[in-house]
Amino acid sequence: MPSPTPVLVDTSHSPHARLRPVPLTAVTLADAFWAPRRQMNRQSVLPAQYRQLEETGRVDNLRRAGGLKTGIPFQGYCYNDSDVYKWLEAAAWTLAAGPAAELEGMAAEVITAIAAAQRPDGYLDSYFSLERAGERWTNLRDLHELYCAGHFIQAAVAYFRATGHERLLTIARRLGDHIGAVFGPAAGQRPGTPGHPEIEMALVELARATGEARYLALAQFFLDQRGRGLIGGKKYHQDFTPFRDMDRMMGHAVRAVYLNAGAADIYAETGEPALRQALDRLWEAMTARQLYVSGGIGARHESEGFGEDYELPNGRAYAETCAAIGSIFWNWRMLALAGDARYADLIETTLYNAVLAGFSLDGQSYFYDNPLASTGEHRRQPWFSCACCPPNVARLLASLPGYFCSLSAEGVWVHQYAAGTAALRLPDGRPLTLHTRADYPWREEIEIEVRDTGDFALLLRIPGWCDPLPTLEINGRPFDGALAPASYARLQRPWRAGDIVRLRLPLPVRRVACHPYVAENAGRAALFRGPLLYCLEGADQPGVELRDVVLPAGAAFLCEFRPELLGGVVVLRTEAAVVPPDAGWAGQLYRPAEEGGTGAGRPVSLTAIPYYAWANRGPHPMQVWLRGSLDRGR
Repeated sequence: MPSPTPVLVDTSHSPHARLRPVPLTAVTLADAFWAPRRQMNRQSVLPAQYRQLEETGRVDNLRRAGGLKTGIPFQGYCYNDSDVYKWLEAAAWTLAAGPAAELEGMAAEVITAIAAAQRPDGYLDSYFSLERAGERWTNLRDLHELYCAGHFIQAAVAYFRATGHERLLTIARRLGDHIGAVFGPAAGQRPGTPGHPEIEMALVELARATGEARYLALAQFFLDQRGRGLIGGKKYHQDFTPFRDMDRMMGHAVRAVYLNAGAADIYAETGEPALRQALDRLWEAMTARQLYVSGGIGARHESEGFGEDYELPNGRAYAETCAAIGSIFWNWRMLALAGDARYADLIETTLYNAVLAGFSLDGQSYFYDNPLASTGEHRRQPWFSCACCPPNVARLLASLPGYFCSLSAEGVWVHQYAAGTAALRLPDGRPLTLHTRADYPWREEIEIEVRDTGDFALLLRIPGWCDPLPTLEINGRPFDGALAPASYARLQRPWRAGDIVRLRLPLPVRRVACHPYVAENAGRAALFRGPLLYCLEGADQPGVELRDVVLPAGAAFLCEFRPELLGGVVVLRTEAAVVPPDAGWAGQLYRPAEEGGTGAGRPVSLTAIPYYAWANRGPHPMQVWLRGSLDRGR
C-alpha cells in the first residue's frame, strides 16, 4: 500500500495526468487574505460545525447505529451522515498542518462512532442500519447510500494521507469491498448507479491510496451504468444519456460537477478518449453558455440545477455554494490532465467569488444559494436542515494550500498567488523552496524568491483577465519569453539561490459585458478588479435604489484600500447617475412604447465592494449588474 502523503487528488502515478500534486504541508499561506480565513477555519469554524453535528443528532445517528446510544430515533434526512464525513475530511486536512488537541478529540469521537456503526459485512449507513436494514440498496436514485459512502471514503483517504492512521482506511476498504460484492457485471451482482454522484471520485482515490485496481474498476462500472434508465432516465440525475454522449450540463448542478470530477479521475487512470471528449464538450458548454460571471453554476431553484443555455437570472440565481466547490473539484482535475491555464483561471474566479460569498466574514454563517441581486432579504444562516454547504466550505478551506502549485517533468507550476512559502521536491528529488511576497488580490506586485540552486522551469500562470499584459522580470531584467493571458509563462534557466522573479499583474477596473442572449443583462455591466467581482450594496449608498443606478461611459474609478471595512478591502469609487422610471410609469406596468423615455438623472457617488463581502452588515439591497449609459429606458 502506498505511503501516506497529504495530497488532495493523487495523480502522482496517473498515466494520463500531466501534473502531479504537491503535499498540502509543502505550501504555507502567510498572506493577509487566506491565512486568517484558514486560521479561523481551524480555531472556530470546525468546532462550531462539530457542535451543530452533535446538536442536530448527526453524530448520534452513527452512535445509535453502532449501539453506543439506544432509545433515540434517527434524526434528520437520510443523507445526514455525509455532513459528518465532510467535516471529518476538513478536520483531516487541518490536522495535516499541525496538531490541534481539541480538534483531534472531536475527530476521535466521530471515528469511534463510525467504527461502531459499520456492519460485520462492511456496510455503513446509519439510516439503514437498524429498522430499515431490509431496504438497503433498494433506491439508489433517492436515498443517497452511495453518496454517503463516497463522502466517507474520501474522508478516510484524507485522514490516512494527513495523519498516517489506517483505522478509517481499513473501514473504507471494507465498505468498498462490500459495495463491490453487491454491484457489478458478474452473475449474482446488481446493476445500478447513484442518483447523486460522489462514489466515483471516492473509489478512484481509494484505488490510489491502497494500490487496489478493483476500486477503479468499480468506479468505472458506476459511470458506465449511467444513462441506461436504471434510476429513471431523467436529466436531473444525469441519467438521460450515457456519459460519453453528453454534450451540455443538465440537471442538478452539484451532481453534475461531481460526476464530471469522477469521470476526470477515471480518465486520468485509463486514458479513454471518449471520456476526455465528453469532459471537454461539457466544460466548453458550461463556460460558454451556463456560467455566472461569479463562477457560480445552477440557475434554477426548482431543481438546484442548470437551466437552458443563457438562462442566468440574477435575483433568482441559485448558484449553490456546493456547486461552486464541485466546480473547483472538477477544474482541478482537468488542470492536472492538461496543464491548461483556463482551468486555473476558473478555479480562481470561482474561489474568490462564488465560494467565498457563501461564507460570512466571521465564519459563523453561510449562504446555500448565491444570487447576484437582492432586495435585502437574503441572509446567511448558521446551519441548515440540509447542511451540505457548511462542511464543504470547511474542507475546501482546510485543503486550500493544495491548489496553489503542481509539479511535472518540466518543473514547478504556480497556479494561484498568495504570500507564503512552498517547500517542494523536484521530480529528481532535489529540494526547492520558493518564497512569495505579495498582497494579492489587492496589489499588483508579486515577488517570488528562489532559495535553491538548479536547472528547472518555473511556470507562472498569467490570468486570462490580464489586460494590459503583465510585466515579468528575473533579477531586474525583463523576461524575454512569451506572455499571453490564460497561459503559463515558462521560465527555464539555471537558478541560483536568491534569484528574484517579479510579476506585476495590472489591476485596472474592468467593465464586463454579458452575451446578448442573457436578456436580463442587456445594456448592463459587471465590475471586476483582478479576480474579484464587485457589487453595489445599499449600506454604502443609503437611500439609493440600486436598480436606478446608471454608470456613464468612461466612468473613472478610484481604488481605495479601506482597512476598517469588511475585514479590509479595496473599494471602487466613482460618480454615476440615478435614473428612476419617469412619472408616466406611476401605477402602470405596461404602456405604449412610443411614450417611453428616460427621465433626467441625478448625480450620485458610488462605492462598490467585493461581491464576496456583501450581506455582512445587516439586510441591504445588492446589485452586481449595473445599467450603462447605453441603456435607453426601462
